[in-house]
Amino acid sequence: MGQKVNPHGMRVGLIKGWDAAWYAGKKDFARLLLEDAKIRKFIKDKYYTFGVSRVTIERAQEKVIVNIFTSKPGMIIGQKGAGVESLKKELAKLAGGRQLHLNIMEIKYPDMDATLVAENVAAQLEKRSSFRRTMKQSMGRVMRSGAKGVKIMVAGRLDGAEIARSEHYHEGSIPLQTLRADIDYGIATAHTTFGAIGVKVWVYKGEILHKSKDEGARE
Repeated sequence: MGQKVNPHGMRVGLIKGWDAAWYAGKKDFARLLLEDAKIRKFIKDKYYTFGVSRVTIERAQEKVIVNIFTSKPGMIIGQKGAGVESLKKELAKLAGGRQLHLNIMEIKYPDMDATLVAENVAAQLEKRSSFRRTMKQSMGRVMRSGAKGVKIMVAGRLDGAEIARSEHYHEGSIPLQTLRADIDYGIATAHTTFGAIGVKVWVYKGEILHKSKDEGARE
């Protein structure tokens, strides 16, 4: 069985940052980790259709900073910021009454975001679209957006088959073993009448190269 490591987790600390930027001692770690999980789940459940890709959380003393990355910031912000204010109040309860700051970050190219692509494929499968056509259309949009490679995999009772199976299609290159390769990874689940169908998406955006001080001095 070929098992693959999560491409984001493998690159954390090298070319990618942490989604939770805080430090805590043994006494508080579990409590704060659970708080983070509740905040992420609440935002994801409430704004699932608003194109929320990821939520990063930063903590400093009695302050909690929540950054929401979304392709539809206007829908979350609402009229004259009313949406943000109501969301702040609800999140403050989950954050244990600490001072909460909320930042809404726009994703300019949603077709280059693996999580949003996976959720779009899942939504199409729930509408009983053909999985092959849906996958190929999504791959075409990703490649037109400027990606260097894309791979989409679906697993479950595809088209209502008796036995569950997995199928995948890819275009371009996906160098999973190259740590400097910027590979975005996203998963989603389509809840169909035949059962759950899992969707995984890998998007290769190019290489991230950091110049060393010595190289800069030589130039």
